[in-house]
Amino acid sequence: MSNADCIVIQGSNMAECHPVGFQWVMEAKRKGARIIHIDPRFTRTSAVADQHVALRAGSDIVFLGGIIRYILEQEKYFREYVVAYTNAATLVRDDFRDTDELDGLFSGYDPETGTYDPASWAYKGVEEYAAAGNARKPSADQSAHTDRAAGDTHGAAGAVGHGHSQTTRDETLQDPRCVLQVLKRHFARYTPEMVEQVCGVSPQDFLSVCEAVTANSGRDLTTAWVYSVGWTQHAVGVQYIRSAAIIQLLLGNMGRPGGGIMALRGHASIQGSTDIPTLFNILPGYLPMPSVDDHPDMTAYLKTVTSDTQKGYWTHAGAYTASLLKSWWGKTATSDNDYCFSYLPKISGDHGTYNTVTRMLDDQVEGYFIMGENPAVGSAHGRMQRLGMSHLKWLVVRDFQLIESATWWKDGPEVRSGELKTEDIDTEVFFLPAASHVEKDGTFTQTQRMLQWHHKAVDPPQDARSELHFMWHLGNKIRARLAESTDDRDRPLLDLTWDYGQDGTDEPSADKVLREINGWQVKPDGTPGPLLSSYTQMKDDGSTAGGCWIYTGVYADGVNQSARRKPGSQQSWVAPEWGWAWPSNRRILYNRASADPQGRPWSERKAYVWWDEEAGSWTGHDVPDFPADRAPDFRPEPGTAGPEGIAGDDPFIMQSDGKGWLFAPTGLLDGPLPAHYEPQESPIRNPLYSQQSNPTRQVLKRKDNLSNPSADAPGAQDFPYVFTTYRLTEHHTAGGMSRWLPYLSELQPQFFCEVSPALAAERGLVNGDWATIVTARSAVEARVLVTDRIRPLTVNGRTVHQVGLPYHWGQGGKGAVVEGDSANDLIGLTLDPNVHIQEAKAATCDIRPGRRPADHQVRGMVEDYISRAGITVETGNTLHEKGDQS
Repeated sequence: MSNADCIVIQGSNMAECHPVGFQWVMEAKRKGARIIHIDPRFTRTSAVADQHVALRAGSDIVFLGGIIRYILEQEKYFREYVVAYTNAATLVRDDFRDTDELDGLFSGYDPETGTYDPASWAYKGVEEYAAAGNARKPSADQSAHTDRAAGDTHGAAGAVGHGHSQTTRDETLQDPRCVLQVLKRHFARYTPEMVEQVCGVSPQDFLSVCEAVTANSGRDLTTAWVYSVGWTQHAVGVQYIRSAAIIQLLLGNMGRPGGGIMALRGHASIQGSTDIPTLFNILPGYLPMPSVDDHPDMTAYLKTVTSDTQKGYWTHAGAYTASLLKSWWGKTATSDNDYCFSYLPKISGDHGTYNTVTRMLDDQVEGYFIMGENPAVGSAHGRMQRLGMSHLKWLVVRDFQLIESATWWKDGPEVRSGELKTEDIDTEVFFLPAASHVEKDGTFTQTQRMLQWHHKAVDPPQDARSELHFMWHLGNKIRARLAESTDDRDRPLLDLTWDYGQDGTDEPSADKVLREINGWQVKPDGTPGPLLSSYTQMKDDGSTAGGCWIYTGVYADGVNQSARRKPGSQQSWVAPEWGWAWPSNRRILYNRASADPQGRPWSERKAYVWWDEEAGSWTGHDVPDFPADRAPDFRPEPGTAGPEGIAGDDPFIMQSDGKGWLFAPTGLLDGPLPAHYEPQESPIRNPLYSQQSNPTRQVLKRKDNLSNPSADAPGAQDFPYVFTTYRLTEHHTAGGMSRWLPYLSELQPQFFCEVSPALAAERGLVNGDWATIVTARSAVEARVLVTDRIRPLTVNGRTVHQVGLPYHWGQGGKGAVVEGDSANDLIGLTLDPNVHIQEAKAATCDIRPGRRPADHQVRGMVEDYISRAGITVETGNTLHEKGDQS
């Protein structure tokens, strides 16, 4: 990032939430880069930026779409890069219809289920698609939209069934069905005037951003985009990121130093928690979780993961899967039993965190583990979280402190209000103290895909133990209890490889776990052999084992590569010997795109990897993300599949056509292109289409999950303001690591709300006094901070005020230095259809002066608002809207 010529930070307050990484932004600025911050609030990031652009929360796709329109209309795109490296020239099917033709919908929409059939989004001439087994299916209760699993969570795997050589292309980019022309038509209405109308951004400020990013992109210059949860936590969050990807592909910034898109993770090793997932619908390395309906065996599973007619490395999914199964079940996993594929759990719908909470409330979940989370405070709709836990038979909480998720049953808001009585709660709660990262060995996998080993510095206090210790010993105890079992259902547990112990301690070896994740050759007797050095060594015949194919190489040559700490002064500027980045220690993905189609650097200033004609291989400053001996002029025989089908100018080797996707013919559940939809709760009508909100969003129609009315619907006037949530430097997420520390608590002792002077005057709010913020879910009180950092915007002809709420406080918990109401109690559950993330960054509320009522009267205030606004379970939950829905 320090090599960027322009950095756009949008959906993130990087200086405060990622201060260590922000040093590279400041390094880029020192070198002359232009820094632009686009955010509803003026923050410490804004203070050091060259330009801050305030916009309405939930309107980013219009802003980004306007940039795309500017690039296309002004012909600012990097033509040679775009033609060679993207699907801009590829023709889409004649029956594809865009949102302009269908008033906010794409072709294939089923209003009964709220889902798309993506067949018409395909490339012209391509009929065969591999659809991931976790493609979302409607539930028995179609209106609830809760039993639908995420879409193609394996990224490009199982995308276009036929290779790029069999698609139809027009490299003049003039055919009206080519992707570039489809883009031009789609984004034509995203004008500077529309940006002003929807986002509240002046044409002058908007065009200034357009000019900066285009002037700082090309052969000799690159622009980087940075985002975080300010983008992801929306009902169209995935499409926010897609919009940035389109910009970066058009400008030729992907796969190049100082370019790309930096996804800032919420805290340490969140990246690792998706690589080796804590998510219900993927296996390690982004392999999809098998489906109970579609995957009776491994053959059926692999047919839906990939196609034997597509190009790229996803065609080796069989090797990645077989190696994973061998690492888990060792000698038991053989070709005769499908490598124990039947042992894998199969998903039957949406098993995500929020649907799990609704099932708790419906008495369909008996037990729950909470490890490193504090859903009573940190998850959306805190009241639902706490009430859901009251329906459990047992709950296990592992944390440093007695956080609110461990004590809600005796001192949570619902107990204080009388809604719950401790003596009536049957949930048995077990609290097990956890070791911190300095009290155990292990790795973090950071934002840039880098694994860094951390060594244990001190022993954990008293009964505190690591997660590895807990899970290993729990597994041992369960296996011991089942040792004499002859029941087939117990074989997956009994046959697990579980030899992580080490002499002289009851702490299992994190090093052994990392070795297993890396993988090894399997000896003829079934025991581990030499460690693997690359995922390309994995086989589908049971001769290799590895717990996560993208991590293969972290223990190359028998050395823990993640533990390397060579000083920067002793190595190249890419710093390949500091930690280890997946895959294969590549620091920039798809870096073949840093060279032109002939294999030469686009410019000497931005040289990164290039083709060495004399050596007959790719070389450069980084590990080339490309077959090492694949010459730039190589063209495979038509129909060649797999890595062998990658042409010498196909840099995006994990995509099934080798190209970067401006248009996504498959893989997403809500459309092949980003389109602007208003948030579930919005003060305005969608000015672009009659379709108000994402027609595929996941709504949970429940009496305990009501939505505020939007726009001009009856009752919307009761919730006239927009609110958004955010983090502070002084606190950490739900506060479990900060509110128990006096040094941090005294820096930010109280929950507060940021309001503009204009809103303060309108509602009689006084700086330092109290305010009450109300939604259809809850009412919370906060200290008032009147500040120019958040200002009113003119949107769709009216003044829109926004309220900023940090979310670190909670009620209850034993020993916290400070406590307060939780901003997350205000948030309802409406989810992005692709990844089931909550829409926490844009919703509506009322704000009024003074403290909220006493605990036992809060529900009365909320119910009064619900009654006055006429809110029912149907409010805001119509998926397909035509015309005026008021």
